[in-house]
Amino acid sequence: MGERKSKEPCKKEACDIQACLTKNNFMPQRCLRVIELLQSCCERCKYNSTHCGSLSGLLEMSAK
Repeated sequence: MGERKSKEPCKKEACDIQACLTKNNFMPQRCLRVIELLQSCCERCKYNSTHCGSLSGLLEMSAK
């Protein structure tokens, strides 16, 4: 069997954001770096991950 790409290429980044938000009292402006990492991942996989759906909401929240 060859290497198969994960069906969820951005799962790690999404989990990192959840951990960061939990640690920082759900203040997305404190998690900009991990949010940017998820955005980069979503761009790389052409948003072909269920974890990219929440990205726009996170970006809106972090801008506040």
